[in-house]
Amino acid sequence: MSNKKTPPANERRRDLLKLGLGATVAAPLLSLAGNASANAIQTSAHVVISGAGAGGLAMANRLSRSLQGAKITLIDARQEHHYQPGWTLVASGVWDKSKTLSKTAEWIPSGVNWLRAMVTEYDPDNNQVTLNDGQTLTYDYLIVATGVELQYERIEGMDVNLIGQGKGIGSVYAGIEAAAKTNEEIERFIAKGSGKGVFTLSPTPIKCAGAPLKMTFTTLSRLEDAGVRDRFDMHFFTPSDRVFSVDYYNDFVKQRWTEQGLTRHDFHRLTAIDADRKEATFTLQDGSEVKEDYDFLHVVPHMAAPQSVRESELIFKEGPFAGNWMEVDRETLQHTRYSNVFGIGDVMGMPFNKTAASVKMQASVLEPNIIAHIKGQPLLAKHNGYTSCPMITAVGKAMLVEFGWGGELLPSFSFIDPKEESWAVWIMKDRMLQPAYNAMLVGKV
Repeated sequence: MSNKKTPPANERRRDLLKLGLGATVAAPLLSLAGNASANAIQTSAHVVISGAGAGGLAMANRLSRSLQGAKITLIDARQEHHYQPGWTLVASGVWDKSKTLSKTAEWIPSGVNWLRAMVTEYDPDNNQVTLNDGQTLTYDYLIVATGVELQYERIEGMDVNLIGQGKGIGSVYAGIEAAAKTNEEIERFIAKGSGKGVFTLSPTPIKCAGAPLKMTFTTLSRLEDAGVRDRFDMHFFTPSDRVFSVDYYNDFVKQRWTEQGLTRHDFHRLTAIDADRKEATFTLQDGSEVKEDYDFLHVVPHMAAPQSVRESELIFKEGPFAGNWMEVDRETLQHTRYSNVFGIGDVMGMPFNKTAASVKMQASVLEPNIIAHIKGQPLLAKHNGYTSCPMITAVGKAMLVEFGWGGELLPSFSFIDPKEESWAVWIMKDRMLQPAYNAMLVGKV
């Protein structure tokens, strides 16, 4: 289980330097968190981690070094690990899907017990979880890192099996196979020589909130590159009057789409699809419906915490995240009612923070806070809300969007203007962020 794909830090730095952007880029991307064992403590605690995605693997690796003597159990049935930030590049025809795939076992440190199962029930009052194979585990600490549940079924007539079937339906979120098939659908759409493209946004919080915008931008870019942009009628439907949470980027995207001749429809929520007729139904604020035909439709599903979390006492009981997202203190990542339960990643109820970059920052907060709790000390590490999204605005151009609570910009690179598009940011997205992500998985950044 300890066969790591990530090379040593100096090799990763050399790989980045070969790209020609210099140490000023490599250093922030791969700044090491230091030797985690330097702050290691002795403990016999049993730590259960539910989920082996980015957050679960990062914490398994960090805690395997910092909690000497602890028993760490990682629970996830998935054999493959997916580099999800690469899915937009696959769906946009830039990457082959194989570039995003690895084996879960390659990222799990020695000494961590990996149970190939899924948690079906959380019982925080008794410090227990029940698995789909019937096992019940008792824990001292629980980290919930399950990610989100994709709720395509909340759109009448939508079935992920429709993606890639020549019916003009795509969705970058439905998995790597769906991302590759979405690219095929876009290729067919462009090959027609003319048509109507419809892109959508979900009414719920979603992971990688920039992905629907990226898919719109890259499709526009591909039409322009093919010299047929003026033959296509392009539309974006949003359930609110916004397309992004940060004002500057929300306004930028709207203005750019206007310049590109895309028509935006505010307060339109996708509620039904007739795949055979290629017709989408949108519900407006007053409950009325409008129908739109399409040649290509990009679907963004509703999202929420997995059912096992939603049906547990870990869920928010009131407020905007009630019934749908795990309740945590957004700064310490500790559950507000169960002090030995923590969250990381997309499952948590937060205004945004559903990106791999968020996980990187959260892991650096969660590790010292768990150590502090074991030692009976205050939880001093605080999450500042940092999240990041390389906003692709065309094939070959992107903006580095980094922000925290309240939408304040938190740029990491003094030489990159966060309000300007650049080829350098595209190169970061295309070639440099995956090595940084891999380093995060093994707890090095």
